[in-house]
Amino acid sequence: MPGRRRLPAGSRTDLPPLKIIRKILLLQTAYYVCAIVLILFTTVVYGTPFSLDLVFGWDSLRGDTTVGWMLGLVWMLNCIISVIFLLLFVSRSKLVPDFAFTIHFLHLIATTLYTRSLPANLLWWGLQFASAGVMTFLGMWACQHRELKPISFGGIGGGSKNAASSSQQSSEDAQAESSFGRGRGRERSVQEYEMDDMKTGDRAV
Repeated sequence: MPGRRRLPAGSRTDLPPLKIIRKILLLQTAYYVCAIVLILFTTVVYGTPFSLDLVFGWDSLRGDTTVGWMLGLVWMLNCIISVIFLLLFVSRSKLVPDFAFTIHFLHLIATTLYTRSLPANLLWWGLQFASAGVMTFLGMWACQHRELKPISFGGIGGGSKNAASSSQQSSEDAQAESSFGRGRGRERSVQEYEMDDMKTGDRAV
């Protein structure tokens, strides 16, 4: 009876679908947590009561009320902040559009389930498309900027130390050559002096 085929270590936990699902859950959770914090802070400042209708409802986004415009600005600010989450959890520019549109698609499902009706507000739909577009554009730009960032291996400190050591070595070599030249000049002068003494001694003889 043939033995069972062993799976490599970590194959059950490192499957790409599991990683994708985990990243989607993390991004969706961060998206809603950030939105709740921003909406709660805005309602406290504005003096209106907070409710989940402001987060998952679509009828509050209206162009004829101050609360509607305030919610629209808060959701746009939330999509800009969510670019940081895309940069942390995704970090690849090619995958940013998929995750950005997945976040808004899941938000559509959550809103439909919460209100038990499909959103019929044009401002809500326009806000979702604008938020998805801004998140995709800024997320791709941030990830590309991170991907194209040059990698420094030695660092500024290492380069300065190497330059200092090379300059010190060159100065030591120059001093050695100059001292060697001086030594040869002195040796030459001593030899010439001895030759002159021998010549004068021969003449005297």
